[in-house]
Amino acid sequence: MLLGSHLSIEGGPHRALERADSYGFRTVAMFVRNQLQWSAPALSDEAVRAFRNAKRRLGIRLIVAHASYLVNLAGEDAVREKSIAAMAGDLDRCGRLGIEYLVLHPGSNPDPDVGIERIADGLERIFAECPRRRVKVLLETTAGAGSTLGRTFTQLAAILSACRKRSRRLGVCLDTCHIFAAGYDIRTPAAYESTMAAFDAAVGRDKLLAVHLNDAKRPLGSRVDRHEHIGRGKIGTRGFRPLLTDPRMAEVPLILETPKGKDPRGRDWDEINAAKVRRIAGR
Repeated sequence: MLLGSHLSIEGGPHRALERADSYGFRTVAMFVRNQLQWSAPALSDEAVRAFRNAKRRLGIRLIVAHASYLVNLAGEDAVREKSIAAMAGDLDRCGRLGIEYLVLHPGSNPDPDVGIERIADGLERIFAECPRRRVKVLLETTAGAGSTLGRTFTQLAAILSACRKRSRRLGVCLDTCHIFAAGYDIRTPAAYESTMAAFDAAVGRDKLLAVHLNDAKRPLGSRVDRHEHIGRGKIGTRGFRPLLTDPRMAEVPLILETPKGKDPRGRDWDEINAAKVRRIAGR
């Protein structure tokens, strides 16, 4: 099982890898810059060397970066142009650092057809301008609040289809809280197989390249994105067993995005959630 967590880059990007190693993780998620700002200082050659050396030295197998939360490729022109520039910059940073995947929230638009067209066109522009061809962009499943796109597997498939020329550079990151909130159940073997069959039919299993592991605070189909610790939400401990024991997930990065901090006894939540995942999986 390729288990990791989203960890801080405070002190430099390489520090996220060192933090991952301290948990015994061999995959990690991270931002490549301040996610709440449009622009960022250029990466120094020293930072790039430190990161690549740490990845090699620590044996980190796959890294899943996350694009800025400000990015909306489906939005109005001013925001969309900033989003395209920010995404191109993030792809370049990932390429320099040797990061394999960059996760993107697809975007938001009250007209889904217009939004999907704008996302696809934006991705085509970004890929055309960015020479970092080894980095793949992973569209993240969403809970579906408001006018956000990516709630259904068919919406994700539509974006992928519209980017046919660049489809090899695209994949999907499945978030367990998000799909549950969107109405896809995974809590029993039958429900899980039904959900994955729907994913296979619409998108294709070969496009599932990462998973965000989160329990959900709100019920199935709520469309509310509220992450909870593993086993403490509406999915529950047993609800994660079908996914975590699926042999098809053995090489897929499983990234904890559960709340950070310490429990009332002073224990680190990432350690608690990782231990819980391993117990459920029988590892």
